[in-house]
Amino acid sequence: MKRWFRQHGFAIGSALGQLGKSPLSFLFNVIVVAIALTLPFAGLTLLDNVRPMSEQLSVEPEISVFAKAETTREQAQALEPAIRAILADPKSRIVFVSREQALDSLKSKSGLAEVLTTLGENPLPDGYVLKLDSFRSVSEAGSVDAIATRLRALPGVDSVQVDSAWVKRLAALLRVLRLILLLLAVTLGMVVIAVVFNTIRLQVLTQRDEIAVSKLIGATDGFIHRPFYYTGGLLGLCAGAVALGAVTLSLQPLNTAIGEFARLYGSAFQLAPLNPVAMGVLLAVSATLGLAGAVLSVRRHLARLR
Repeated sequence: MKRWFRQHGFAIGSALGQLGKSPLSFLFNVIVVAIALTLPFAGLTLLDNVRPMSEQLSVEPEISVFAKAETTREQAQALEPAIRAILADPKSRIVFVSREQALDSLKSKSGLAEVLTTLGENPLPDGYVLKLDSFRSVSEAGSVDAIATRLRALPGVDSVQVDSAWVKRLAALLRVLRLILLLLAVTLGMVVIAVVFNTIRLQVLTQRDEIAVSKLIGATDGFIHRPFYYTGGLLGLCAGAVALGAVTLSLQPLNTAIGEFARLYGSAFQLAPLNPVAMGVLLAVSATLGLAGAVLSVRRHLARLR
């Protein structure tokens, strides 16, 4: 174990020594890789802030059931037991709305009282408003469609209207954003690997004489490769730290603007930085990307030198 630690300690020291010889070049590469990592890190931070809000959102969708025009008041009121059987939820509320109540409500809210009065006969049907208390999250909102389909099959029902379409659109939008973020992360991850690949390639070409001498005196491939691996991993780690720092610092001015907008809607929503565990995972991923670029470059170009 001592020999193993000694070899890796030497490799780390050699990698740091090479970086010390050209710090500006290393800094430039860190900035380039950090720019590529900033966008997916920022997207992940945004989704991490939106996800709890969407999951805890109280959906409570309403279903409006309209009876046919020729259905009598008694027949319409007789639909309540069948509707309650379909809901199968004692917490859900079923409110019968007579055609007279619906007309009065329309007059008071639409400002069309005079126009509706000229119609003479009330054109609105009797109906029900169903408030489904059991559906409390975006992920469960799709279950409302199955209930609406069964309600439409009831005799005397003309139409059924579900007002939770916005919830389904929100869930679909979040899925699209996750997919876009995944594709963006994969694409920019390839960019990171390509930058590290080219950086290590230049180092290998610069040290080709030193590598040749090391081979002549019996240095193994692992001994020669390790400093380049650590260089790639260190490049990815530093770039990840810079990207996370940039995203975290940008939250303050963003929260100032978001706070003003949120107050208009009576909300105190603020963007929060990622938790330490998530940051650690992202740093590990960025270091792994750097290591992958270094491995690919070293194996390709040292094979050519041989």
